[in-house]
Amino acid sequence: MRKKIAFKPVTLLLLLITFMSFAKEDVKHEESGSDLKTEIKEYIQHHLLDSYDFNLFSYDNGEKHFGFPLPVILWDNGLKVFSSSKFHHGETVAEAGGSYYKLHHGKIYKVDGPNGEIIEGDHHHATNEKPLDFSITKNVVLIAMVFAIMFFMFSRMAKSYKKNNGMPKGTGRFLEPIVLYVRDEIAIPNIGEKKYKKYMSYLLTVFFFVWIVNLFGLTPIGMNVTNNIAVTLCLALITYLITTFSGNKNYWKHIFWMPGVPVPMKIILAPIELLGTIIKPFALMIRLYANITAGHVVLMSIIGMMFIFNNWLGSSLSFLLAFVLGILELLVAALQAYIFTVLSALYFGMAVEDHDHH
Repeated sequence: MRKKIAFKPVTLLLLLITFMSFAKEDVKHEESGSDLKTEIKEYIQHHLLDSYDFNLFSYDNGEKHFGFPLPVILWDNGLKVFSSSKFHHGETVAEAGGSYYKLHHGKIYKVDGPNGEIIEGDHHHATNEKPLDFSITKNVVLIAMVFAIMFFMFSRMAKSYKKNNGMPKGTGRFLEPIVLYVRDEIAIPNIGEKKYKKYMSYLLTVFFFVWIVNLFGLTPIGMNVTNNIAVTLCLALITYLITTFSGNKNYWKHIFWMPGVPVPMKIILAPIELLGTIIKPFALMIRLYANITAGHVVLMSIIGMMFIFNNWLGSSLSFLLAFVLGILELLVAALQAYIFTVLSALYFGMAVEDHDHH
């Protein structure tokens, strides 16, 4: 069997442990015929996917894993609930209620029996039946964790204000400058001093949510929520719905019947402007997804170069570059939260802006 590489893009300590662990081994590829570069590429792709268990690292040539399983919840002619440990990291078929299931590229498919196989069609897509999947995955766990963290932080902050006559204490001292920054530098300039208050709860929520999940993506836990396009789609969709339902008559007038424009041009520009209302949140979705995904791919690729060079000079330089990029990723985590919040506030401001001066 080929050996499996297990590394995570993270802190200096983790990078050092990873480097020391694998620099001592000569990676062999006996039956598979794949080279080291291919294996690193496959692992990066696997790392970017959501999973049904927490696998922090593996050892003994990838035979033993350190982590814990999560519950799998399927609807297939009835409710099927079982532990993801039955999949044994995708190597075995899981049985539940007389039905058999197997993992394939991070998704669950139904197979014929305990020795059933995934049947691939064109473009290597599985043709097996796929049950409805309501499982609690790594990303779902992190979203719940971030919700609990944010609820704890802001509830403590609110209590400290109440007990200390409007003065922050403890966690509130750390959070207050950030909250004031979002209010004074993002909400008020883009929405207006008269109308910003009703959007502050959403802007603060999305800012801290994106920031915290991005930071968790740089830990050994390896939960990369914002490089899941379904998550960024939901965030962008919420921004779109708030913008749409907040739009006043001036907002819609400038989309469907722009003042001061000749009638033929109004007819031509109206569908373009309407399409623009959809393109804006789409750009939000792609920007957040692409930046976070690209950052992880680049960082893990540089870590993989340590095993490709396999000498003290090349590996040391790759390690140093990975460390510098790891620090940069900490800045990117906050920057992407800032950009998403600013653009959301800008769209809200456009929707509620008055155009009395026209």
